[in-house]
Amino acid sequence: MFLTDQRKEQIGYYQEMLKTIGSLSRLFSESGEPYVEYRIAENLFCKSFDAKNLSRTDCSADASKGNLGIGIKTFLEKNGATMQKIAEFNSEHNLFSGLNTEQKIKKLSELRNKRLETTKRIFGLRNLIYHCVTRKKSAILVYETPMDSVDTERISGIEDRGNIVSFTDGINEYSFNIAKSTLYKRFHTKDTILNLPVKILDDPFEALEKMFRVAESAISFAPIREQQHVFLPLYSTKSGEKIMPEKSGLNQWNASGRPRDPNEVYIPIPAWIHEVHPNFFPNRDEAFVLVLPNGSEMSAKVCQDGSKALMSNPNSALGEWLLRSVLNLEEKELLTYRKLEEIGLDSVVIYKTESGKYNIDFTKIGSYEQFQDKDEVFDDGDEV
Repeated sequence: MFLTDQRKEQIGYYQEMLKTIGSLSRLFSESGEPYVEYRIAENLFCKSFDAKNLSRTDCSADASKGNLGIGIKTFLEKNGATMQKIAEFNSEHNLFSGLNTEQKIKKLSELRNKRLETTKRIFGLRNLIYHCVTRKKSAILVYETPMDSVDTERISGIEDRGNIVSFTDGINEYSFNIAKSTLYKRFHTKDTILNLPVKILDDPFEALEKMFRVAESAISFAPIREQQHVFLPLYSTKSGEKIMPEKSGLNQWNASGRPRDPNEVYIPIPAWIHEVHPNFFPNRDEAFVLVLPNGSEMSAKVCQDGSKALMSNPNSALGEWLLRSVLNLEEKELLTYRKLEEIGLDSVVIYKTESGKYNIDFTKIGSYEQFQDKDEVFDDGDEV
């Protein structure tokens, strides 16, 4: 059909976005089935696969790509054989209202077929399919099926139940609601292409709040480049738990002893970084240029015993950027790991460029551990 011929990265994006949208279902419903509003399904499909959005046009397809037209539907899976609306004929009501049941079904089928052919001609399409996003408890399923014309020569099994008339053409089962002038088709959804588990969030409002906090802090996670780099944690660990020390690291300004600038901080460099990547950083106290995500530059250096600290020169510049501009903390407000969790980051990546400058970018939670695992480093002690 369509989905299996698309690029792997497009399918991956589509899957993740469907799961994300489904996880927010509590915004709309208390049901155990994920909720995906039909306009969202249409827009997500077009964005994911670079398809043309036809949903606002009066035609039988919601999207097109190349010479293929796609009708996008979303509904509950239930028993896998439900009747779903495929066309309305309110404006054509006068064309069939005075006909007997058999004539009415024949006329409706002809009208349906004309719509499909007209859609093909207008948009230069060769084939039409349905792309169905169905939902069941804790899961979203995707399957595709042809958007068939009604075979008017093989219509049979006409059953008139008053307001509902059902029939088949040997390929599909249909029913027509006379009062609503609406045609339905039975969708058999057993041959699914995707079966995505969905964890519905108990409190989606909290998740949205965290997301907007990240947006407001103007933090973005750039793709990791194919360039010499290391990841550095913004936190420490104690007994396997991530913590923010109150008197070191990004809270260095709160250390005892001499008076300190409220912006004095450093980013910790674990000892194994120097062991596994011995020539990555310059020698201790040797200044280098650190380029921030917004393109501005500051002077930086590796300091302290064991070269365990990345600091700026002057040492307040890094804190002014990190604590004030990025994390939006007040002066002398302690940074906690909870704060990092709320905005979705807890590490940075440092790139070493050919020019001798170093670039810094934020990375999402878990990035440092993945980098550590990749280098097969095992640290039995707590980081300081």
